[in-house]
Amino acid sequence: MITVTSTAKTSTTGERADLLESLAKHRYFLRYTVRDLTDEQAAQRPTASELCLGGLVKHVSDVERVWADFIVRGTDAVRGGPADGTGTDNREKEFTLRDDETLADVLDRYAKVAHRTDEIVASLPDLDISHPLPKAPWFEPGSRWSARRVLLHIIGETAQHAGHADIIREALDGSKSMG
Repeated sequence: MITVTSTAKTSTTGERADLLESLAKHRYFLRYTVRDLTDEQAAQRPTASELCLGGLVKHVSDVERVWADFIVRGTDAVRGGPADGTGTDNREKEFTLRDDETLADVLDRYAKVAHRTDEIVASLPDLDISHPLPKAPWFEPGSRWSARRVLLHIIGETAQHAGHADIIREALDGSKSMG
């Protein structure tokens, strides 16, 4: 287990700054895509996809939280979560905006997850710290991911779903994130 000091405000430079800047850009696009929506709109499914915009924000937030925990705690942090695919009983809840949830609440939770991830990255002793991946069909047996590789995965996941959200938003009301 890695000790992360959340009170230390370390100025990031170099590779860490580049990774965090890229992640921040993709987080921004996802959040911007859901701008000015009502909770009802954020829960709609205007495409053939089962996903809604509020659910995508929840999913990306959950994935980032689980993988940030992996950086700190290792394999146990991802068991039963989005990373190993065994949390299938929660998949429907993860991808929907339920009646007891608001878009504002989901975005607030995402902001807290993002802040924690940024603190972890800033305070890590080394981006080469690694942990074994959980057993799953999509991971090579015995594979390990470094903190750097995990951050690249979070960036990729966020970018992919920000693009997906843009398509859903355009189908919903014609708004675009870019262009």
